[in-house]
Amino acid sequence: MDAHTLQELKDSIRTIPDYPRPGVMFRDITTLLGNARAFRRVVDELVQPWTGTKVDRVAGIEARGFILGGAVAHQLAAGFVPIRKKGKLPHTTVRLAYSLEYGVDEIEMHRDGVSRGEQIILVDDLIATGGTAVAAVKLLRSLGAEVLGACFIIDLPDLGGSRRLTDLEVPVRTLVAFPGH
Repeated sequence: MDAHTLQELKDSIRTIPDYPRPGVMFRDITTLLGNARAFRRVVDELVQPWTGTKVDRVAGIEARGFILGGAVAHQLAAGFVPIRKKGKLPHTTVRLAYSLEYGVDEIEMHRDGVSRGEQIILVDDLIATGGTAVAAVKLLRSLGAEVLGACFIIDLPDLGGSRRLTDLEVPVRTLVAFPGH
């Protein structure tokens, strides 16, 4: 991606200081999603590494990963599987607890959401500490899926999440990076 396009994408992301708590710079992609040109470019760029690769499903992490993951799945002619917070899915689920900065959370997916040996791409809007993404990879692998890669619009490299995924041998695709939290 050329420098001009990269700057356009960065400029389409709204930054909200001190949200959800003081010192945090919240990177809001709703402005990007509302910009048809930027949204299309993001989807094209997220799909690019897997064009021509057999991808069975795209797994999207709640909630912005649903928006992006659905668009990526469409472009790859793949199915979509939602990964949600505990208690949000109506059928038989598998669940995994993971640590957050202040406590523990759980994610889950339908037990029949993926099959053994399926090729999966994981999608979300942002990778920070990587806790949720790492848990999602472990959840998918627990059902026998192969995670081909994980893609995000935004990386916060100072928080180490991308590194945690590459340590699990999951290739990571990000489009823009912002320093700090």
